[in-house]
Amino acid sequence: MDRKKLALLLGALIIAIGTALAARSMFAGTPAPVAEAAVAQGPRVLVAQRGLPVGTIITADAISFQQWPEELVQDAYFLDGESDIAKLLGTVVRYQVSAGEPVTQGSLVSPGDRGFLAAALGPGMRAVTVPVSAKTGVAGFVFPGDRVDIVLTQSISGESGELKASETFLRNMRVLATDQSTTQEKVEGKTVVRAFRTVTLEVTPKIAEKVAVAQTIGTLSLSLRSIADNQAELDRAIAAGDIKVPDNATPEEEEKLLAQAISRPVDTGTTFVTGGDVSRFQNRSMANPNGAKAATVATPPPPPAPPTVRVTRGKNTVAVPVGRN
Repeated sequence: MDRKKLALLLGALIIAIGTALAARSMFAGTPAPVAEAAVAQGPRVLVAQRGLPVGTIITADAISFQQWPEELVQDAYFLDGESDIAKLLGTVVRYQVSAGEPVTQGSLVSPGDRGFLAAALGPGMRAVTVPVSAKTGVAGFVFPGDRVDIVLTQSISGESGELKASETFLRNMRVLATDQSTTQEKVEGKTVVRAFRTVTLEVTPKIAEKVAVAQTIGTLSLSLRSIADNQAELDRAIAAGDIKVPDNATPEEEEKLLAQAISRPVDTGTTFVTGGDVSRFQNRSMANPNGAKAATVATPPPPPAPPTVRVTRGKNTVAVPVGRN
């Protein structure tokens, strides 16, 4: 290779190296491009945080505002800045709203509006009102939306005396209202506890008949249920096969079936306690017209038998009380 071509190649190599170094220094201080997420444009509308079946009482964790495309906003939506969530608490869902779906003004009915209580009832359910007091109403610590059991206490007179009995004959009743209030009153962010004289419950038609009869028999008391009780009973019902979810059911259908099961009032598997279970001086049972066993009065247990020793004389063995000659 002649000297002229070698000089050209060497010059081209120097130029390439210089260009590469210049480009490197140029881009060294430039940060890598960051992809920016597109921010949804439009107002914030009120949406359901979970599925809201018909009759659901709106609570603070059921709804919230969410950004919504402006071209999809409708006049019936609740808009942030124009609507106050606090004023919607205690309203009832009139038409079912799916999770993530905007809540429309027509889908909610407010307390005092015509048809409010009817909208709060589930399909096929009824509303009954029972009298209570501070003593029988958990001292006012029962609010609309809570779940309660109902205990019937009665006295039965018979030839052998009087039988005191208490029976939990209804379980998992949903409270619709206390007196005429369907919401929880709050002052400075704190729930106000007030005594009430009546409580309105959601029941089936058959349970409504039982409640009407129970009021003529004795005194009704409320027993407040834990929130965790429903889930525990649901798990037991599924394990026992009482609740069956079809294999081809969609997640939405499965959720709906379980929600219906967990909110169902129960009037079977009742438990009871009589006076004899509380005090040995009270009756445990009592004869009835159908010929059941006669009443038995619990008595103090007999004194323990004195200690004995076994004495063997020849082939005969006898037990002799200690202290006996």
